[in-house]
Amino acid sequence: MGNRFQVKDRFADGAQYIDGQLRSGTSGRSHTVVDPATGDEVLTYELASTADVDEAVAAAKRAFPGWSAATPGERSDALHRLAAVLAEQADDFAYAESLQCGKPIKLSTEFDVPGTVDNTAFFAGAARHLQGQAAAEYSGDHTSYVRREAIGVVGSIAPWNYPLQMAAWKILPAIAAGNTIVLKPAELTPLTSLMFAQAAKEAGLPDGVVNIVTGAGREAGEHLVGHPDVVMTSFTGSTAVGMRVAEIATATVKRLHLELGGKAPFLVFDDADLEAAAHGAVAASLINTGQDCTAATRAYVQRPLHDAFVARVAELMDTVRVGDPFASTTDLGPLVSHAQRDRVAGFVERARAYATVVTGGEIPGGELAEGAYYRPTLISGAAQDSEVVQSEIFGPVLVVLPFDTDDEGIELANDTPYGLAASAWSRDVYRANRATREIKAGCVWVNDHIPIISEMPHGGYKASGFGKDMSAYSFEEYTQVKHVMYDNTAVAEKDWHRTIFGDR
Repeated sequence: MGNRFQVKDRFADGAQYIDGQLRSGTSGRSHTVVDPATGDEVLTYELASTADVDEAVAAAKRAFPGWSAATPGERSDALHRLAAVLAEQADDFAYAESLQCGKPIKLSTEFDVPGTVDNTAFFAGAARHLQGQAAAEYSGDHTSYVRREAIGVVGSIAPWNYPLQMAAWKILPAIAAGNTIVLKPAELTPLTSLMFAQAAKEAGLPDGVVNIVTGAGREAGEHLVGHPDVVMTSFTGSTAVGMRVAEIATATVKRLHLELGGKAPFLVFDDADLEAAAHGAVAASLINTGQDCTAATRAYVQRPLHDAFVARVAELMDTVRVGDPFASTTDLGPLVSHAQRDRVAGFVERARAYATVVTGGEIPGGELAEGAYYRPTLISGAAQDSEVVQSEIFGPVLVVLPFDTDDEGIELANDTPYGLAASAWSRDVYRANRATREIKAGCVWVNDHIPIISEMPHGGYKASGFGKDMSAYSFEEYTQVKHVMYDNTAVAEKDWHRTIFGDR
């Protein structure tokens, strides 16, 4: 891992990054970042006040004219330099991400950090490719073309499950398009967002383009979303909080982007490769200890394969190595906090009254007892309308249910308020294609579940929100579309004027 920096020294000046400088919050209240694997203190810092938010927005507003006037090539070059800085500091980013989240270091090293570097490189390219309708004489007498312009100061809120990647997903399309941004990370996990902002400065981005305020949602978050100088807000988190964000944002007619909860179905038809589906289900349900809005949570398995699938998944889950996130052999780390672990455990304990816990369903003891650990858990026999099937658990829990006909399987897959991601498992291309058409989700994988790529959009249907992260679709959301129209006739008294006054 290289030389691990000392977090308390790195952030001695505070956990706010405003106008190119780390500083302390002024709310008068502190928060402690805790290592969820041990319960030990990582960093105690002062939370942001509304005044801190005001200063961050003011810094972003000052930086906007210069940054938005930079050429696409200049912004692209800056982001290419940022990608290089992130790659150089990959070990530090992976260490900090695992320390604050409890992620296994192999996940941080092989997924979170390289994914963020790749996203940065992608948006460096996207900055030079502003798409618009071709200039042409659509009316016959005028030349029309489309401009894409930066919209202003963006105020975004990122969650605690993928702090680095979510910070990048918010920051990169915004600044690539010429906007400036104030990001509020989750209080639990601010470290890598702050490091990302510092890396942006090292890459030569002007002060004020990227600002971080680390504060409570009801104070700093709500003030940021409602701020009159913020023209767009992007939020990733729970559907309940997303509804509150939408309420505040719409009161000031802001552009709004929401990526909310998920309850992804994993639909296994009876002609599927059982071994592939079982391995896929274990990986897709346990990624990031299940704290992933696209994680497989509901496996619907056609009845001829159901029992064999349950048995094989249980067998594979029992081989998963739970332990120290910094051990290279660890597969599953702790949940982000003891409160989150207890929430997950509560779902499972209540499910025992109406379903079968096939494997897992316990908090490990021994040397793991001090951490926020929970064993991989498989549940069968639950009803479709039960809590564990309908509610987002956000932990290492997979529920398996049988279905009989293809119609029933697709109907069950769609039977939740959410629609973020799904997968279909079949050797039959027609069956799989039908599933991709009829499952209401923003992403549908076929014979896999979880992989994401920078070039393709991520976002949901229904209560999973609207708007896209990553891809050119995301980039477009952070631009204002302007129609410009030139008269080509040089005629003072135009024929269409006569429809308003005078005679032909």
